[in-house]
Amino acid sequence: MSQTQITNNDIKSGGVIFTSASDPTTSSNTVNGLPLAVGQIWLNTTSGEMFSCTCNTTDDNVWINVGDGSNYMTATGGTITTDGNFKVHTFNTSGSFTPTIGADATYGDSVEYLVVAGGGGGGAASGGGGGGGGAGGYRTASGFSVASQSYTITVGAGGNPGQTSSSTGGGSIGSSSIFSTITSTGGGGGRNGGTAGNDGNDGGSGGGAGHSGGAGGSGNTPSTTPSQGNDGGNSNQGDSGGGGGGAGAVGGNSGSGGNGGDGGAGLASSITGTSVFRSGGGGGGGYDGGAGAAGNGGGTAGGNSPSTTSNAGANTGGGAGGIYGVGIAGATGGSGVVIIRYRFQ
Repeated sequence: MSQTQITNNDIKSGGVIFTSASDPTTSSNTVNGLPLAVGQIWLNTTSGEMFSCTCNTTDDNVWINVGDGSNYMTATGGTITTDGNFKVHTFNTSGSFTPTIGADATYGDSVEYLVVAGGGGGGAASGGGGGGGGAGGYRTASGFSVASQSYTITVGAGGNPGQTSSSTGGGSIGSSSIFSTITSTGGGGGRNGGTAGNDGNDGGSGGGAGHSGGAGGSGNTPSTTPSQGNDGGNSNQGDSGGGGGGAGAVGGNSGSGGNGGDGGAGLASSITGTSVFRSGGGGGGGYDGGAGAAGNGGGTAGGNSPSTTSNAGANTGGGAGGIYGVGIAGATGGSGVVIIRYRFQ
């Protein structure tokens, strides 16, 4: 009986063993430009898994996993980077995270996550300084178990700015960000400056009050443990707005001399391998005196006529600054982000 010898050239060309960074699919109908044959071997060079084709019906292929592959988790989705022995998946927009648990369960099925919601919009000036937007809710933890399935990732947008046509409205709340059972709530919008009693809006962190006599919005709404944010600042003095709350600190109250309240500070995370602050609150709009400073973590400072404020940073969850000045609208809150980290080797 004659035997066919498999040479190194066969393997390198993919004629016997085809190499790819991903798994085969039911529509892997060709290999190296040739029709798929029963018995074709496919090696995933990322995970080490090996597959054999047992049915080559067009768009209905059947592949059997014949190799143990990696003992660690692998996954797809988002922008993937490496930090030592860890993979990091960053979602700046909505998408899907699809893990495959390793062959040896003792190596783990858990991930670390950071879920940041969109920040609140800044309050406008309708007779007084607008409040700063609250930061997007900030939730992070490790040891979160996942299964070999697809998880929908939602990245929340920042809240819209307050408009000068309304003395009682304000910036809108940011949108929530979601990963599996983890939901971070959007930051509360800063209230417009106008009539008395303009309380800031509730959210992941609360929005700042508009002048005068208003209370800051409540943070950590709805409540989570640990907390995902802090309250916005009050409007205690004159025609200035309170600062938006941040993930790490409450928003500042407006002060004497027409000073707007400072935005609350955010929190730092090294989940990507580099320490980054996110979810800082927006500063309150100032009257005559200085506008409130931005909270560290993507928020923006308040403004006072003729100076304006800026939109909060994208993918930071920062709250937008409030404004004082006739006919000037507020600013847009920063969008959120979802980041997932796990060991891959």
